[in-house]
Amino acid sequence: MKAIELQPLGDAEPDVLESICPALQDAFKVPAKVRSGSIPLSSFYDVQRGQYNSTAILHQLSPFLSMPRTGAILRSNSDIHIVGVTQRDLFMPILTYVFGEAALGGDAAVVSYHRFRNELYGLPPNKDLIIERLRKVTIHELGHTLGLVHCTLQYCVMHAASYVEELDLKGHEFCPFCRSAEARVLHSI
Repeated sequence: MKAIELQPLGDAEPDVLESICPALQDAFKVPAKVRSGSIPLSSFYDVQRGQYNSTAILHQLSPFLSMPRTGAILRSNSDIHIVGVTQRDLFMPILTYVFGEAALGGDAAVVSYHRFRNELYGLPPNKDLIIERLRKVTIHELGHTLGLVHCTLQYCVMHAASYVEELDLKGHEFCPFCRSAEARVLHSI
């Protein structure tokens, strides 16, 4: 990976996306920028669920995912990793909702900050907390694009989080093991 590009999806707020670029640059030591223009999400909306299909969005973001699979994990040779960012609620067909989804060893991820809003939990709005949660999830999903899997260490950014409370407990950095694995992947590309 030589660069990270954040792709606004739907009505994602550009200032929110801009605010996470420094954390991505620090985590991966590559430039990060926000793409201009937004991709409409209407074709990804599931009326029955009232949510947007993250897997379908992910396939739209990455031509790499359209390639035939051979059974082995394919590794993208793309220099640019793209992360679609939305404030709409995402789901995968097997889960009620997701904070994000990524192609393991691929070049794309999608994240949502819909469920990061305190108002959903009866608390006062806190934009700084939304941004902090979005940083963690975006770094986590980009870790998956590098082939990293979930970590058992709670403080590691690669630790799985299904609820915002779990997300708030984990850190925004890789543990030493995941950092070592990430460095090996970045140096082999």
